[in-house]
Amino acid sequence: MTATADQSLPSFPMPRGCPFLPPGDYAGLRADSPVTRVVLPSGDTAWVISSYPLVRAFLADPRTTADRSHPAYPSILPKQPVSKAAAAGLLTWMDPPEHTVHRRMVVNEFTTKRVQAMAPRIKEITDECIDAILAATGEADLVQLLSLAVPSRVICELLGVPYADRALFDGLTIVILNHTSPAEDRMSAWRQLREYLSGLVTRKQHEPGEDLLSRLVKKYEDAGIFDLELLTGVANALLVAGHETTANMISLGTVFFLRNPDHLARFLADEDSRPQAVDELLRFFSIAEYSTSRVTTADIEIGGVVIPADSGVIALNSAANHDGSEFADAEKFDPHRDARRHMAFGYGIHQCLGQSLARLELQIVLATLFERIPSLTLAKPAEELPYKHNAAFYGIYEVPVTW
Repeated sequence: MTATADQSLPSFPMPRGCPFLPPGDYAGLRADSPVTRVVLPSGDTAWVISSYPLVRAFLADPRTTADRSHPAYPSILPKQPVSKAAAAGLLTWMDPPEHTVHRRMVVNEFTTKRVQAMAPRIKEITDECIDAILAATGEADLVQLLSLAVPSRVICELLGVPYADRALFDGLTIVILNHTSPAEDRMSAWRQLREYLSGLVTRKQHEPGEDLLSRLVKKYEDAGIFDLELLTGVANALLVAGHETTANMISLGTVFFLRNPDHLARFLADEDSRPQAVDELLRFFSIAEYSTSRVTTADIEIGGVVIPADSGVIALNSAANHDGSEFADAEKFDPHRDARRHMAFGYGIHQCLGQSLARLELQIVLATLFERIPSLTLAKPAEELPYKHNAAFYGIYEVPVTW
Protein backbone atom coordinates (compact mmCIF):
# COMPACT_ATOMS: atom_id res chain seq x y z
CA MET A 1 0.00 0.00 0.00
CA THR A 2 1.35 3.41 -0.89
CA ALA A 3 0.74 6.75 0.76
CA THR A 4 0.38 8.92 -2.34
CA ALA A 5 -3.26 9.66 -1.50
CA ASP A 6 -2.47 10.86 2.02
CA GLN A 7 0.18 13.55 2.21
CA SER A 8 -0.63 14.22 5.88
CA LEU A 9 1.33 11.20 7.13
CA PRO A 10 4.73 11.95 8.67
CA SER A 11 7.82 10.85 6.78
CA PHE A 12 10.06 8.14 8.21
CA PRO A 13 12.87 7.82 9.21
CA MET A 14 12.92 11.03 11.21
CA PRO A 15 16.04 13.22 11.50
CA ARG A 16 18.17 13.35 14.64
CA GLY A 17 18.85 16.80 16.02
CA CYS A 18 21.57 15.40 18.29
CA PRO A 19 23.69 12.39 17.42
CA PHE A 20 23.50 11.12 20.99
CA LEU A 21 19.69 11.04 21.23
CA PRO A 22 16.84 9.57 19.18
CA PRO A 23 14.97 11.93 16.84
CA GLY A 24 13.16 14.62 18.80
CA ASP A 25 9.92 13.79 16.97
CA TYR A 26 9.73 10.46 18.80
CA ALA A 27 8.66 12.24 22.00
CA GLY A 28 5.71 13.75 20.16
CA LEU A 29 4.74 10.39 18.73
CA ARG A 30 4.84 8.78 22.18
CA ALA A 31 2.68 11.52 23.66
CA ASP A 32 0.12 11.96 20.86
CA SER A 33 0.19 8.94 18.55
CA PRO A 34 2.15 6.01 20.00
CA VAL A 35 0.71 3.82 17.21
CA THR A 36 0.64 5.69 13.92
CA ARG A 37 1.18 5.35 10.18
CA VAL A 38 4.17 6.88 8.41
CA VAL A 39 5.50 7.16 4.88
CA LEU A 40 8.74 5.36 4.05
CA PRO A 41 11.29 6.61 1.50
CA SER A 42 9.85 4.13 -1.01
CA GLY A 43 6.43 5.80 -0.77
CA ASP A 44 4.99 2.76 0.99
CA THR A 45 3.32 3.19 4.35
CA ALA A 46 4.09 1.41 7.58
CA TRP A 47 3.11 1.66 11.22
CA VAL A 48 5.44 2.80 13.98
CA ILE A 49 5.02 2.05 17.68
CA SER A 50 6.89 4.36 20.03
CA SER A 51 5.91 3.81 23.68
CA TYR A 52 7.66 1.34 25.96
CA PRO A 53 4.64 -0.79 27.00
CA LEU A 54 3.25 -0.97 23.47
CA VAL A 55 6.60 -1.83 21.86
CA ARG A 56 7.09 -4.57 24.44
CA ALA A 57 3.56 -5.92 23.90
CA PHE A 58 3.91 -5.90 20.13
CA LEU A 59 7.26 -7.71 20.10
CA ALA A 60 5.76 -10.43 22.30
CA ASP A 61 2.74 -10.90 20.03
CA PRO A 62 2.90 -14.17 18.03
CA ARG A 63 0.73 -12.73 15.24
CA THR A 64 3.70 -11.25 13.42
CA THR A 65 6.44 -12.40 11.08
CA ALA A 66 10.09 -11.38 10.94
CA ASP A 67 10.43 -12.59 7.34
CA ARG A 68 12.16 -9.75 5.51
CA SER A 69 11.22 -11.17 2.12
CA HIS A 70 7.56 -10.42 2.86
CA PRO A 71 6.31 -7.73 0.43
CA ALA A 72 5.05 -5.60 3.33
CA TYR A 73 8.26 -5.71 5.35
CA PRO A 74 9.07 -2.05 6.16
CA SER A 75 12.44 -1.37 4.54
CA ILE A 76 14.21 1.93 5.11
CA LEU A 77 16.54 1.37 2.16
CA PRO A 78 15.43 0.12 -1.28
CA LYS A 79 14.69 -3.59 -1.10
CA GLN A 80 17.20 -5.95 -2.66
CA PRO A 81 16.16 -9.40 -3.88
CA VAL A 82 17.31 -12.05 -1.42
CA SER A 83 17.72 -15.66 -2.47
CA LYS A 84 16.48 -18.46 -0.21
CA ALA A 85 20.07 -19.70 0.13
CA ALA A 86 21.31 -16.27 1.21
CA ALA A 87 18.57 -16.00 3.84
CA ALA A 88 19.15 -19.51 5.20
CA GLY A 89 20.33 -19.56 8.79
CA LEU A 90 19.41 -15.95 9.55
CA LEU A 91 17.53 -16.44 12.81
CA THR A 92 16.31 -12.85 12.82
CA TRP A 93 14.35 -13.62 9.64
CA MET A 94 12.78 -16.84 10.90
CA ASP A 95 9.46 -17.52 12.61
CA PRO A 96 8.42 -20.42 14.85
CA PRO A 97 8.56 -23.36 14.65
CA GLU A 98 11.66 -23.12 12.43
CA HIS A 99 13.13 -20.30 14.52
CA THR A 100 12.58 -22.27 17.74
CA VAL A 101 14.54 -25.27 16.48
CA HIS A 102 17.58 -23.28 15.37
CA ARG A 103 17.65 -20.88 18.31
CA ARG A 104 17.77 -23.86 20.68
CA MET A 105 20.81 -25.12 18.81
CA VAL A 106 22.69 -21.87 19.41
CA VAL A 107 21.42 -20.45 22.70
CA ASN A 108 23.58 -22.58 25.00
CA GLU A 109 26.70 -21.21 23.35
CA PHE A 110 25.96 -17.80 24.91
CA THR A 111 25.07 -18.61 28.50
CA THR A 112 26.34 -16.13 31.07
CA LYS A 113 28.72 -18.74 32.52
CA ARG A 114 30.26 -19.57 29.13
CA VAL A 115 30.60 -15.90 28.21
CA GLN A 116 32.19 -14.94 31.54
CA ALA A 117 34.83 -17.61 30.97
CA MET A 118 35.94 -15.59 27.94
CA ALA A 119 36.75 -12.47 29.99
CA PRO A 120 40.53 -13.07 30.33
CA ARG A 121 40.91 -13.64 26.60
CA ILE A 122 38.80 -10.57 25.73
CA LYS A 123 41.06 -8.54 28.03
CA GLU A 124 44.17 -9.88 26.25
CA ILE A 125 42.73 -9.03 22.84
CA THR A 126 41.80 -5.55 24.05
CA ASP A 127 45.29 -4.94 25.40
CA GLU A 128 46.84 -6.05 22.11
CA CYS A 129 44.59 -3.65 20.18
CA ILE A 130 45.46 -0.80 22.53
CA ASP A 131 49.14 -1.63 22.02
CA ALA A 132 48.53 -0.99 18.31
CA ILE A 133 46.95 2.37 19.10
CA LEU A 134 49.89 3.39 21.27
CA ALA A 135 52.31 2.32 18.54
CA ALA A 136 50.80 4.94 16.26
CA THR A 137 52.35 8.40 16.02
CA GLY A 138 50.12 10.09 18.56
CA GLU A 139 46.90 9.95 16.50
CA ALA A 140 44.84 6.97 15.41
CA ASP A 141 41.37 5.97 14.27
CA LEU A 142 39.75 4.24 17.22
CA VAL A 143 37.13 2.55 15.04
CA GLN A 144 39.61 0.58 12.93
CA LEU A 145 42.12 -0.22 15.67
CA LEU A 146 39.74 -0.96 18.56
CA SER A 147 35.99 -0.72 17.97
CA LEU A 148 35.98 -3.11 15.02
CA ALA A 149 39.16 -4.97 15.88
CA VAL A 150 38.14 -6.35 19.28
CA PRO A 151 34.73 -7.79 18.25
CA SER A 152 36.34 -9.14 15.06
CA ARG A 153 39.02 -11.06 16.90
CA VAL A 154 36.59 -12.30 19.55
CA ILE A 155 34.16 -13.66 16.96
CA CYS A 156 37.07 -15.18 15.00
CA GLU A 157 38.09 -17.18 18.05
CA LEU A 158 34.51 -18.13 18.83
CA LEU A 159 33.86 -19.43 15.32
CA GLY A 160 37.25 -21.11 15.06
CA VAL A 161 38.63 -19.05 12.18
CA PRO A 162 42.26 -20.23 11.68
CA TYR A 163 44.87 -17.62 12.52
CA ALA A 164 46.22 -17.72 8.96
CA ASP A 165 42.79 -16.64 7.66
CA ARG A 166 42.28 -13.72 10.05
CA ALA A 167 43.65 -11.04 7.70
CA LEU A 168 41.24 -12.10 4.92
CA PHE A 169 38.37 -12.42 7.39
CA ASP A 170 39.04 -9.01 8.97
CA GLY A 171 39.48 -7.30 5.61
CA LEU A 172 36.12 -8.53 4.33
CA THR A 173 34.22 -7.70 7.51
CA ILE A 174 35.67 -4.18 7.66
CA VAL A 175 34.44 -3.49 4.11
CA ILE A 176 31.01 -4.91 4.93
CA LEU A 177 30.56 -2.97 8.14
CA ASN A 178 31.98 0.31 6.83
CA HIS A 179 28.87 2.03 5.54
CA THR A 180 30.97 4.54 3.66
CA SER A 181 32.23 1.74 1.39
CA PRO A 182 30.77 1.71 -2.14
CA ALA A 183 27.72 -0.55 -2.38
CA GLU A 184 29.33 -2.79 -5.01
CA ASP A 185 32.39 -3.32 -2.79
CA ARG A 186 30.21 -4.30 0.14
CA MET A 187 28.17 -6.75 -1.95
CA SER A 188 31.37 -8.30 -3.31
CA ALA A 189 32.74 -8.64 0.21
CA TRP A 190 29.47 -10.27 1.35
CA ARG A 191 29.75 -12.88 -1.39
CA GLN A 192 33.39 -13.59 -0.64
CA LEU A 193 32.70 -13.86 3.07
CA ARG A 194 29.82 -16.27 2.55
CA GLU A 195 32.02 -18.43 0.31
CA TYR A 196 34.72 -18.39 2.98
CA LEU A 197 32.27 -19.33 5.75
CA SER A 198 30.83 -22.14 3.63
CA GLY A 199 34.31 -23.56 3.26
CA LEU A 200 34.95 -23.11 6.98
CA VAL A 201 31.78 -25.05 7.90
CA THR A 202 32.87 -27.87 5.56
CA ARG A 203 36.31 -27.86 7.20
CA LYS A 204 34.72 -28.16 10.66
CA GLN A 205 32.83 -31.24 9.48
CA HIS A 206 36.05 -33.06 8.68
CA GLU A 207 38.45 -31.41 11.14
CA PRO A 208 36.41 -30.34 14.18
CA GLY A 209 38.03 -28.21 16.85
CA GLU A 210 37.16 -26.76 20.25
CA ASP A 211 35.11 -23.91 18.85
CA LEU A 212 31.50 -22.82 18.50
CA LEU A 213 31.18 -23.67 14.81
CA SER A 214 32.52 -27.20 15.33
CA ARG A 215 30.05 -27.74 18.16
CA LEU A 216 27.17 -26.47 16.03
CA VAL A 217 28.12 -28.74 13.13
CA LYS A 218 28.03 -31.74 15.49
CA LYS A 219 24.71 -30.67 17.03
CA TYR A 220 23.09 -30.37 13.61
CA GLU A 221 24.55 -33.66 12.42
CA ASP A 222 23.42 -35.46 15.58
CA ALA A 223 19.92 -34.01 15.11
CA GLY A 224 19.91 -35.18 11.49
CA ILE A 225 19.25 -31.68 10.14
CA PHE A 226 22.69 -30.60 9.00
CA ASP A 227 22.51 -28.29 5.99
CA LEU A 228 25.58 -26.50 4.63
CA GLU A 229 23.72 -23.39 3.46
CA LEU A 230 21.91 -23.09 6.76
CA LEU A 231 25.05 -23.44 8.90
CA THR A 232 26.81 -20.95 6.65
CA GLY A 233 23.95 -18.53 7.30
CA VAL A 234 24.12 -19.12 11.05
CA ALA A 235 27.87 -18.37 11.01
CA ASN A 236 27.21 -15.26 8.92
CA ALA A 237 24.49 -14.06 11.29
CA LEU A 238 26.70 -14.59 14.35
CA LEU A 239 29.48 -12.65 12.66
CA VAL A 240 27.34 -9.60 11.90
CA ALA A 241 25.55 -9.67 15.26
CA GLY A 242 28.92 -9.91 16.99
CA HIS A 243 30.38 -6.98 15.10
CA GLU A 244 28.17 -4.07 14.27
CA THR A 245 26.28 -3.29 17.46
CA THR A 246 29.30 -3.83 19.71
CA ALA A 247 31.65 -1.86 17.46
CA ASN A 248 29.25 1.08 17.31
CA MET A 249 28.70 0.98 21.07
CA ILE A 250 32.46 1.01 21.77
CA SER A 251 32.84 4.10 19.59
CA LEU A 252 29.79 5.89 20.97
CA GLY A 253 30.68 4.97 24.56
CA THR A 254 34.20 6.32 24.08
CA VAL A 255 32.99 9.61 22.64
CA PHE A 256 30.35 9.91 25.35
CA PHE A 257 32.88 9.42 28.16
CA LEU A 258 35.33 11.85 26.56
CA ARG A 259 32.55 14.46 26.50
CA ASN A 260 31.44 13.59 30.05
CA PRO A 261 34.55 13.16 32.22
CA ASP A 262 32.49 13.03 35.44
CA HIS A 263 30.70 9.91 34.21
CA LEU A 264 34.02 8.46 33.08
CA ALA A 265 35.56 9.01 36.50
CA ARG A 266 32.68 7.18 38.19
CA PHE A 267 32.87 4.34 35.66
CA LEU A 268 36.58 3.81 36.32
CA ALA A 269 36.37 4.24 40.08
CA ASP A 270 33.70 1.62 40.76
CA GLU A 271 34.28 -1.67 38.97
CA ASP A 272 31.18 -3.27 40.50
CA SER A 273 28.92 -0.61 38.95
CA ARG A 274 30.25 -1.04 35.40
CA PRO A 275 27.62 -3.59 34.31
CA GLN A 276 24.90 -1.15 35.36
CA ALA A 277 26.60 1.73 33.55
CA VAL A 278 26.94 -0.34 30.37
CA ASP A 279 23.22 -1.18 30.45
CA GLU A 280 22.51 2.53 30.75
CA LEU A 281 24.76 3.22 27.75
CA LEU A 282 22.86 0.59 25.79
CA ARG A 283 19.51 2.10 26.79
CA PHE A 284 20.69 5.61 26.08
CA PHE A 285 22.00 4.92 22.56
CA SER A 286 19.78 2.01 21.44
CA ILE A 287 21.62 1.79 18.16
CA ALA A 288 19.82 -1.22 16.61
CA GLU A 289 16.85 0.96 15.78
CA TYR A 290 15.03 -0.91 13.02
CA SER A 291 15.94 -4.54 13.75
CA THR A 292 12.60 -4.81 15.56
CA SER A 293 10.54 -4.40 12.38
CA ARG A 294 7.82 -6.96 11.67
CA VAL A 295 4.80 -7.69 9.47
CA THR A 296 1.42 -8.50 11.02
CA THR A 297 -0.10 -11.87 10.13
CA ALA A 298 -3.52 -10.95 11.55
CA ASP A 299 -5.37 -7.84 12.63
CA ILE A 300 -3.77 -6.67 15.89
CA GLU A 301 -5.32 -4.16 18.26
CA ILE A 302 -2.69 -2.30 20.24
CA GLY A 303 -3.02 0.95 22.14
CA GLY A 304 -6.62 1.24 20.97
CA VAL A 305 -5.56 1.10 17.31
CA VAL A 306 -6.19 -1.82 14.96
CA ILE A 307 -3.21 -2.58 12.71
CA PRO A 308 -4.51 -4.65 9.78
CA ALA A 309 -2.99 -7.97 8.74
CA ASP A 310 -0.12 -7.78 6.24
CA SER A 311 1.02 -4.39 7.52
CA GLY A 312 4.63 -3.41 8.02
CA VAL A 313 5.38 -2.32 11.59
CA ILE A 314 8.49 -0.71 13.08
CA ALA A 315 8.63 -1.15 16.86
CA LEU A 316 10.92 1.70 17.88
CA ASN A 317 13.05 0.29 20.65
CA SER A 318 15.05 3.52 20.80
CA ALA A 319 11.85 5.53 21.39
CA ALA A 320 10.74 2.97 23.97
CA ASN A 321 14.06 3.24 25.78
CA HIS A 322 13.51 6.99 26.11
CA ASP A 323 9.96 6.67 27.41
CA GLY A 324 9.70 8.65 30.64
CA SER A 325 6.87 6.44 31.89
CA GLU A 326 9.38 3.57 32.18
CA PHE A 327 12.67 5.44 32.70
CA ALA A 328 12.46 8.62 34.75
CA ASP A 329 14.33 11.56 33.15
CA ALA A 330 14.91 9.27 30.19
CA GLU A 331 16.85 11.87 28.19
CA LYS A 332 19.40 11.99 31.00
CA PHE A 333 22.24 9.47 31.27
CA ASP A 334 22.00 8.02 34.77
CA PRO A 335 24.53 5.25 35.54
CA HIS A 336 22.75 4.53 38.83
CA ARG A 337 19.38 3.66 37.30
CA ASP A 338 18.27 0.08 36.86
CA ALA A 339 18.18 -0.06 33.06
CA ARG A 340 18.09 -3.85 32.70
CA ARG A 341 14.59 -3.74 31.17
CA HIS A 342 15.85 -1.72 28.21
CA MET A 343 15.16 -3.03 24.73
CA ALA A 344 18.46 -2.25 23.02
CA PHE A 345 18.72 -5.99 22.30
CA GLY A 346 15.10 -6.27 21.23
CA TYR A 347 12.47 -8.25 23.10
CA GLY A 348 10.61 -11.52 22.75
CA ILE A 349 11.70 -14.57 20.82
CA HIS A 350 14.16 -12.63 18.66
CA GLN A 351 15.97 -10.95 21.53
CA CYS A 352 19.70 -10.85 20.78
CA LEU A 353 21.46 -14.12 21.57
CA GLY A 354 24.84 -12.49 22.10
CA GLN A 355 23.78 -9.80 24.55
CA SER A 356 25.87 -11.20 27.43
CA LEU A 357 28.95 -11.18 25.21
CA ALA A 358 28.26 -7.63 24.02
CA ARG A 359 27.87 -6.41 27.61
CA LEU A 360 31.11 -8.06 28.67
CA GLU A 361 33.09 -6.70 25.72
CA LEU A 362 31.84 -3.18 26.42
CA GLN A 363 32.78 -3.35 30.10
CA ILE A 364 36.27 -4.65 29.36
CA VAL A 365 37.09 -2.48 26.35
CA LEU A 366 35.88 0.85 27.76
CA ALA A 367 37.54 0.34 31.14
CA THR A 368 40.83 -0.91 29.68
CA LEU A 369 41.02 1.86 27.10
CA PHE A 370 40.73 4.69 29.62
CA GLU A 371 42.85 2.99 32.26
CA ARG A 372 45.70 2.54 29.80
CA ILE A 373 45.36 5.85 27.95
CA PRO A 374 44.04 8.35 30.52
CA SER A 375 45.16 11.26 28.29
CA LEU A 376 42.97 10.12 25.37
CA THR A 377 41.19 12.98 23.58
CA LEU A 378 39.26 13.45 20.35
CA ALA A 379 41.35 14.77 17.47
CA LYS A 380 38.35 16.71 16.14
CA PRO A 381 35.15 18.01 17.79
CA ALA A 382 32.49 15.39 18.39
CA GLU A 383 30.06 17.40 16.27
CA GLU A 384 32.30 16.82 13.24
CA LEU A 385 32.47 13.03 13.59
CA PRO A 386 30.72 11.05 10.82
CA TYR A 387 27.55 9.74 12.42
CA LYS A 388 25.39 7.68 10.13
CA HIS A 389 21.92 6.19 10.15
CA ASN A 390 21.34 3.16 7.95
CA ALA A 391 18.68 0.50 7.47
CA ALA A 392 19.37 -1.28 10.75
CA PHE A 393 21.82 0.59 12.96
CA TYR A 394 22.78 4.00 14.17
CA GLY A 395 26.48 4.51 14.69
CA ILE A 396 29.68 6.41 14.22
CA TYR A 397 32.23 5.35 11.63
CA GLU A 398 35.39 7.29 12.38
CA VAL A 399 36.80 8.40 15.74
CA PRO A 400 40.24 10.01 15.37
CA VAL A 401 41.87 10.21 18.79
CA THR A 402 45.10 11.57 20.18
CA TRP A 403 46.85 11.25 23.55
